[in-house]
Parts: sequence; structure tokens; C-alpha cells
Amino acid sequence: MRVGDLPLSERFVDHFTERGIRDLYPPQAAAVDAGVCAGENVVAAIPTASGKTFIAELALLTADGPGLYVCPLRALAREKYETFAALPGVDAAISTGDFDASGESLAGNDVVVATSEKVDSAIRNGAAWVDDLACVAVDEVHLLGAERRGPTLEVTLSTLRRRNPDLQVVALSATVDNPEAIAEWLDATLVESDWRPVDLRTGVAVDGDVSFDDGTTLSVDLGEAAGGSGADGDGSSDDPPDDTDVTAALVADAVDRGGQCLAFVRSRTEAVALAERLAAEGLAERLGVAPAAAAAADEAAGVDGTATGQQLADCLRSGVAFHHAGLRAGHRAVVEEAFRDRELACICATPTLAAGVNVPARRVVVRDQKRYAGSAMEWLPTLEVHQMCGRAGRPGLDPHGEAALVGNEDVRAELVERYLDGEPEAVESTLADPASLRTHVLSAVATGFAETEAEILDVFEGTFYAREAGAGGLADAVAVAVDDLVAADLVSRETGGVDSYRLAATPIGKTTSKQYVRPETASRIVSGLRTAAAMPNATTLTAFEVVCDTPDMQDTYLGNAERAEMYRFARANAGLLTTAMDETDDFEEWLESVKTARILNEWIEGATVETLVESYRIGPGDLDSRVERAEWLLSAAAALAETIGVSVPAVTRARSRL
Repeated sequence: MRVGDLPLSERFVDHFTERGIRDLYPPQAAAVDAGVCAGENVVAAIPTASGKTFIAELALLTADGPGLYVCPLRALAREKYETFAALPGVDAAISTGDFDASGESLAGNDVVVATSEKVDSAIRNGAAWVDDLACVAVDEVHLLGAERRGPTLEVTLSTLRRRNPDLQVVALSATVDNPEAIAEWLDATLVESDWRPVDLRTGVAVDGDVSFDDGTTLSVDLGEAAGGSGADGDGSSDDPPDDTDVTAALVADAVDRGGQCLAFVRSRTEAVALAERLAAEGLAERLGVAPAAAAAADEAAGVDGTATGQQLADCLRSGVAFHHAGLRAGHRAVVEEAFRDRELACICATPTLAAGVNVPARRVVVRDQKRYAGSAMEWLPTLEVHQMCGRAGRPGLDPHGEAALVGNEDVRAELVERYLDGEPEAVESTLADPASLRTHVLSAVATGFAETEAEILDVFEGTFYAREAGAGGLADAVAVAVDDLVAADLVSRETGGVDSYRLAATPIGKTTSKQYVRPETASRIVSGLRTAAAMPNATTLTAFEVVCDTPDMQDTYLGNAERAEMYRFARANAGLLTTAMDETDDFEEWLESVKTARILNEWIEGATVETLVESYRIGPGDLDSRVERAEWLLSAAAALAETIGVSVPAVTRARSRL
């Protein structure tokens, strides 16, 4: 099937043709046959790099009205926005922030790209533009199973469909175990395929030998790599090769064959360490990209003056980069663009990159298949590893993609069974999580969608969770959520007769929903505001402690070496904090929130990014995210303070100085 045969305007056909898109991939053709260009609901469960975005474009460009493209991540939203903005004659907009606004400025655009959180918050704040949508495309719909993001995606999609029964839904998913369940939920035709534009070989690497699932093998020379990171740390060739040695050899071999490589490790620290190890291999010269890599390094160094930025620049000059959430957005953008432009030989990344932006490579090496999960090391989900491996193979550049899982003889069989032969996990709703359900029950009541538990059940009837749990399970969970919200003074029961009552959001509940904070966050902020209002000397540190000690503020890691110092700081400033040290529900978590509050307070007092990163062992990207969240939560605190009628000038001062 050719692009010119599709019901597209000539300008779009020319646009795609100019970009080399003339013939449809088999999964894309199957989506057309399923009615994606005729307003039909379609779920496409296909591998990475098999053309999912083009399927969404077809739906949005042929829809009889404005469209919405829902992304799970901001970075991905920016990439997709640029894709749609490049389409001739298409007015595209992007929205990923301002959780207390309806986003009415988005009305009138042909395509809006937004995160599910932004769409959900816009609905809570009375957005009318969502009712005019003709089509919604949902990227990474398998993230319905994610702990915090999943319930929001699920409820948002269900709400959009309930408000507009004629809405076309096109959901894009990685290959999962139960795509038919998602398709059934969305009343959609399932397009399921394992076709890829570039064949993928996946294997296990033991020492220097890789056995791929297609029967082929690969051997790499460990001569230079062996002992580079041995137990003695002296580079002695007598040290046996470890997983890092094997990884380094696999990367160097791919580069020597003219290809780029992605290497996945379990943590930020490991990503930096591996990148610095590979930087000594001279990969930029071996791939012939040294001048371009040097230019990328200069660009990265110009983002800020942090040690992290300098580390990254030093690695980039050698044709290698690391990539993790602790980097600033500017740093990540430099790395991603340079890699896509073939100016880098290798990126050493944490698994988050696998579900993020489009950075395909000739070879993918997964050094670590386990990560620390609270109390022990746990195997990575099969779906997550498949997504990493799926990055291997660049259409038009590579004859095939290669993915190697590094292990030893003891785990070879486990790796084969779990990741090579194993099926990815089924997608299961996480809306049943009590905290998530409370959040969305409050939203249903606060927006006026429901006034009784029966009406709440009607609101949630179209969710994936309702399909899985059935009416009885959903009813029991909703009843518990309502009781919790009433106890928290966010919802009230107003008697309407002898045996009847209606539910209504209290003033605090309404503000909580509009400000897009969790009920638990609102309760903590309200309690903190009341305490702060009665304090004679509340400061900006007080305001930051209130908002940082909430579920909506990301934790800031507290190392053992700094724990005693943070304890002393908390004790010395006890009079400025709204929670006493002996009254915390979880002392360690509270101490982490005090650390975050201290960092933010020093930030508004003039401390530089460089100083804070060095003093508190955080990434510059971590600081950016904490500042952004603090702005949001302080805005919510100001609104809640007005709602409950208390004055806390410290909140206003902190907001104005962020």
C-alpha cells in the first residue's frame, strides 16, 4: 500500500514523500484496513520502530475535526509536537504544564500534543475544547499499568469517551501479553504484529561470546577490555573479565563495524562510570565522528557550569555520553540530537531512555537485568527489557539490529527463558490503588460529574479497571474512597431524605481538585498552613517544608554520610518546621523532605546550581524538577490558604523568589 493511495490531501502526500515515506509498513497497512482513516477505533500493538507514529498521524489527519495526541512523557511530547508542527497547513500546539488551568488557548488548533496529566487537569478546570475533539491518539497505552501515570491515563481516556461517544480512539502500544483486552475495552480493532523494518537478533553474552536467538553467534575480543574494571582496580590483565569488560568489548566491536551502540545499566552512577570507562577507548576516532563530537561537547558544556555537565562534556569529546533523569533537559537534548545525527558512538543510559525519545542504534547491550527495588534486587520486567532491545536496528542504515544481554553461565538459562523466550507482561489497571482512586473519585465529585456513589460508578464504568474488576469490586473500592475523602474533609455527605444523601466537594476538596494535587497532599498542606499561620516566625524554609513533605514532591535521596548533618539541621531549625521530629509518620521520609526544603531555600537565597549540586549530591536535573514541583505546590498552597482563610506570607515570599 502506497501513501499516495491514502485519503490524504496532496500536501501531506508530498510531505511524506519528501521524507522518504512512500510505502506503508505492513502494520501500517493493517491499521488502514482496520479503518484508522475512516474514524474507526484501532489498537496497534507493534514493536518499536514499526511505524506507530505514522498510524496516529493518519488518524489525526483524516479525522473530521481537531485531534489530541496524548504522550506519557514531556520529552516525548516535545518530539511529537515537532513532528506535527512540521506538517504543512497544520496548526499544532503543545501543553504539558499549568495544572491549575483549563488550557482554553488550545482551542482552535488542529492537533494538540499533551500529557495525560495535562488533559486530566484541563478537564477538572472546565475545559470545553476537549468536547470538540474528533480523534484522540494515545501513545504508549500499555502504561495503563504504571503505578501513578496509569490511573490518570485510564480515567482521562474514559472521561473523553464518555463526554464524546463519537470520539475516535487510536491507541499505540508495545507488544504486550493482553492487547486484545485493551482493544475490547476501547471497542477497537486490534492490529497486532511482530514485524520490524529491521530484523532483530537478541542473545546472551557470556564472556566474549554471544549466542543469538536466530542461531548466529558473535565473538568479541576481550584482550583490551579484560581487567579494566577488575576487583583489584589496577587494570591487571590477570583479573578475569567482568560484565563491564564484556559490555565495553561489545560496544567497541559495534563501533569498529561502523555502528552506534546503546548500553543500559541499572543506575545513574553506573551510567556515568561506564561512559567514562568507554571514553578511554577512543570511540569518536574509531567511528570517525571526532569533530562533531567535540562540537556536541562544547554545546553541553555551555548548558551550565556543574560538575555533571563537565563530566558529560568530557565524555562527549570522546564520542560517548551518559543519559539519565539527573541531567538537565538541555543536556539530554544535546545527547539525543547528537546521537540521532550520528555524532556519537555510544550512550550509556538507565532504562528510562528505552521508553523515551527515539534513539535507535546498531547494537543494544543490556549489562544489568536487575535493579534495586526498595529492599532487594529484582529482575526487570520483560516488557522493559524488550523495549531496550527494540532500540536496536536503524531503518535504512543497518542490515539488522543486535541486542545482547550480558550475563554468565549461571544465569544464561534464566535470561533466555525470561527475556528471549518469555512473553511481555499483561497490562493490568492500577486504578485500584487507594491513593489513585481517592484522587479520581474526588475529581468526579468536585467537577459535578457525580453526586452519589452510584453516579461515581457510572463515571468509572468505562475504565479499564471496571472491565477487569467487575461492578462489585469497583463498588467496594469506591465506597472506601468516599469514606476516606469524607474523613479528610474533602467531601461531605449532605442529607437529602431519610435514607438518601448527596455527595459534594467541600471548599478544600474543590480547591484540591482544581490545583491537581493528591488528597493526601492537600491534607498535609492544610495542616501545615494552619500550623505555620500560628507560628510567630514562619519563614520560606517553613513554606518549603510544608510542600516538600507531601506525596506530590519527589523524594530527594539522603545518603548515610549526610544523614547526621541533616538531622542536626532539622533539630537546629525545629522552630521553623511545622512537623516535630518526634511526630513524624516516617522519620526518614520526613528528613528527606527537610533536605529538599533546605535545598530550595538556599536556591532562592542565591545559591548556584553548581554549589547545590556539589553540596547535596543531586543531579542538576533533579534540582530543576524540584524547583518546578515547588512552584506548582506553592501555588496550590496559596490557593488552599485562601480557601481555609489563613495568612502565611512565607508562602507568597517563597513563590515570588523561585
